[in-house]
Amino acid sequence: MIDIQLLEYLESFLTPRRLALYKKVLDKRTDYFTVAVEDVYQLHNTSAVIRSCDVFGIQNVHVIEEINAKRIDREIAMGAQKWVDINRYTTTKECIATLKNKGYQIVATTPHNDSIELKDFDIHRPSAFFFGQEQEGLSDMVLESADTILHIPMVGFTESLNISVSAAIILQQVTNRLRNSAISWQLSKEEKLEKRMDWAKKVIKSHEEIIDRYKKEYE
Repeated sequence: MIDIQLLEYLESFLTPRRLALYKKVLDKRTDYFTVAVEDVYQLHNTSAVIRSCDVFGIQNVHVIEEINAKRIDREIAMGAQKWVDINRYTTTKECIATLKNKGYQIVATTPHNDSIELKDFDIHRPSAFFFGQEQEGLSDMVLESADTILHIPMVGFTESLNISVSAAIILQQVTNRLRNSAISWQLSKEEKLEKRMDWAKKVIKSHEEIIDRYKKEYE
């Protein structure tokens, strides 16, 4: 449970413009859809996916590092790693199990196999969109665990898109449809408060000292 008084005390150190922006962004944030990237080799691809998640309002990203363990490229992510929650896993199996336990259907994205077109995707179930390695694509484990397999229709000679481009196209379409639906997709009041606290701490360098001062003064 968030201490509202402490949150408001911390936020008093932020400008009104920044506070208004936080609240505006949080009103568009969702956990109804989420994204998982599986052992992506090129660091900038994972970072670009995280950036797209921030742009389209996806709050949680799940990064599987069973083979390729790398840090997030701050330059490519353009600070998005500060605003998006990054959940890391050492195995694909762990990630799938975690997301299924949270009620997500597993959506494998691939230009191959018997899959549905993006325009026909049913948004009426919380979904985790999985994106795979640049060359090999998703693992058999993801494909076999998938509730739905999704593809972006293409009409050129090239058979696939860069992972970050694919993620951006899919997220733009599904989040736009979601926000224009009657589905309850927004973060809860408590979740919004938690993110406001988290973001305040991330941008106020002296937040620990401020919190200590608050406790001495008010507790």
